[in-house]
Amino acid sequence: MSQKIKILPENLANKIAAGEVVNRPDSVVKELIENSIDAGAEQVEVVVKNAGKNLIQVIDNGEGMNEEDALLSIQRHATSKISSIADLEAIRTFGFRGEALASIAAVSIFELRTKQKESELGTILKIGEDSSITKEKDSLQKGTSISIKNLFYNTPARRNFLKSNQTELKHILETFKKISLSHPEVAFKFYNDDDLIYDFRSGNLNDRMKAVFADNILDAVLIVNEPTDYISLTGFVTKPAYLRKSKGEQYFFLNNRFVQSKIISHAVFSAYENMMDKGDYPFFVLFLQIDPKRVDVNVHPSKLEVKFDDEREIYSFVNAVIKKTIGSYDLVPAVSFQNMHDERESLRFQDTQRSGKEDFSDRPFKRERSSQIMGEEEIDLLFGNINKELRSTSPIESVSTPFEEKQATEVYHSSPSSDLETPFIVLLHNKYILSQIKSGLMIIDAHVAHERILYEQAIQSFEANIPFSQHLLFPQSVKLDPADYQLMKELEVYLTNLGFEIKFQAKSTILIVGIPSDIKIEHEVETLLGILQEFRKNEQFKQLEVRDNLAKSFSCKAAIKAGDRLAENEMRILVDKLFATSMPYVCPHGRPIVIKIPLEEFDKRFGRT
Repeated sequence: MSQKIKILPENLANKIAAGEVVNRPDSVVKELIENSIDAGAEQVEVVVKNAGKNLIQVIDNGEGMNEEDALLSIQRHATSKISSIADLEAIRTFGFRGEALASIAAVSIFELRTKQKESELGTILKIGEDSSITKEKDSLQKGTSISIKNLFYNTPARRNFLKSNQTELKHILETFKKISLSHPEVAFKFYNDDDLIYDFRSGNLNDRMKAVFADNILDAVLIVNEPTDYISLTGFVTKPAYLRKSKGEQYFFLNNRFVQSKIISHAVFSAYENMMDKGDYPFFVLFLQIDPKRVDVNVHPSKLEVKFDDEREIYSFVNAVIKKTIGSYDLVPAVSFQNMHDERESLRFQDTQRSGKEDFSDRPFKRERSSQIMGEEEIDLLFGNINKELRSTSPIESVSTPFEEKQATEVYHSSPSSDLETPFIVLLHNKYILSQIKSGLMIIDAHVAHERILYEQAIQSFEANIPFSQHLLFPQSVKLDPADYQLMKELEVYLTNLGFEIKFQAKSTILIVGIPSDIKIEHEVETLLGILQEFRKNEQFKQLEVRDNLAKSFSCKAAIKAGDRLAENEMRILVDKLFATSMPYVCPHGRPIVIKIPLEEFDKRFGRT
């Protein structure tokens, strides 16, 4: 009987392994650049010809290799990056760890030139079409240069699957930009068919952002910076005015390695809540630093996919940090009049005004942010006065952004002086709160502002799990249909956290004993039934998570309604609490809460310009 199972020849095994490591030219570029970075290079040059099909060359000034290490580097399972299982569980290097060079050499004409600083001569290794290795000595510069010629020349089926030069070059350039973003301290050059395409000098992340994207990219993004002992998140996210229609402009780096993570992407997207229209995507460049033992980067050979040991914790952290970042900037949109072609005029939304971080002086009331909890009487007193004169620097000229939008003028404000006055605040048609601000007039939709406040209070109640309710003098008995009765039972824990105290009785009847302090007495039955109805509607059309759904349903039905009269102190408290929320710009359902009309618009209307 003939033997069926055989050991594959080494050259055939290498070609099979190459299918995992190298699937197109950009894979080669990625592996070679990462090897250069692991070697401590301060300068890296990449040269490609014919979109990498004819030549890929990566030259660095790293530590280089001696002759023995050079010969070992092109063997399978040979690496300097790990030596034990413990190293595999705490990876800090970037290359493929023992497979890349051997796999690349198996499907190309391969040449390696390397020299260490202390060596007089360098080593040159060449692997020809017959897989033979030629070794030479020569005078070389410190570092390593690897040339890959005629990629996939001996695997024609794989070469035939390559796309057009334009497509392959696009993939290479994306890979080049991703790696250069993660290592701004390294200088990078990129040549395509002898033309210098990119010349990135070493510097900081801000410099690299400008070099990779545009000189004015920093005008269109918000700075993310949340360092902790366990996990840190830094980088940039786009301002709501510059949301994109493309999914391809999200850059996430885990311990400086570019990876793809649906968890992180969703955490960032959801942080924008309802500020995005359908089809919009936020641009971001984010760096997450975490103990390598808490993450697995060996999920896939390409190292693009990762697994976290506690995905829920990572999701919550990223989501909270991005929400905090967005809420830390004054992004209230301004409205102006625009002349139409038919000589009529219409209102037009300008881009959100750009202001300094934690600068909230262009609001109805200046409020010092602190962790101290204030009572409503203290809040009332706080609103008694406002700074009469606020200094500002000279306005900075508007600049175009990389997203082909116009930025508003940037204004910086100082703290209030002792010269104080009370700003006016009025209620228009029992719907809109009008208040004077430094730049003109602010208009706030009272109902959706209250929705935002109640929504965030509800979320905090769920997390704190400390229910507080006001007891009714006369408990209300309510007969429900069996479906609503069953839903009420399923939501009992959440409703209790919101402040409802409910007793379940026979025949689908409930007794409302206590209600949240935000609900007016005599409206408890109507509000509770409205919450159930809204919850069902959200469940059917939006498929929200239970807590989020109930928080939105509660805020919608418990908020003040259009037509409800508000006293002046109530309006002031409402406005203050609104701007104490993490997202005062849109309600939980996506409607805008606040707009501004600049003073210049009024001047123009009255001929003062």
